Amino acid sequence: MPLLEQVLENNPDTVKIVFKNMPLNFHKFAVPAALSALAAGEQGKFWEFHDELFDITPKLSPEDINGIATKLGLDIARFKKDMESDSIKQKLAKDLKDAQNAGVTGTPTIFVNGIKVKNRSVPAIQKLIDEELAQKAK
Repeated sequence: MPLLEQVLENNPDTVKIVFKNMPLNFHKFAVPAALSALAAGEQGKFWEFHDELFDITPKLSPEDINGIATKLGLDIARFKKDMESDSIKQKLAKDLKDAQNAGVTGTPTIFVNGIKVKNRSVPAIQKLIDEELAQKAK
């Protein structure tokens, strides 16, 4: 995230970060964590929830998920209902389908305008952004 935050700071008017969930099968709490972050997003707290999750992984538990929701002041009944909702499950399924269609095999994976980033340094990403902006300007 610090890398992406720096890229966003350097390009506030031209870059938008889109986050897609891709819970990995080997982590038994990955799907509940993704569903919980999406449910928190329904109350405007996706990024806060996301950041809290990553602060406590890999020792994540259902109690941790509930604790984060409480810490962030979420409406717990709504949060739990949203976690189980078809709408949230469909969002996660769409993220997984998008990852599959894009050829993503692991996380994190970064794309700039549909181009997979191979060198994850700020200068390399900035160069790719500048090239894409130049192409768009033509």
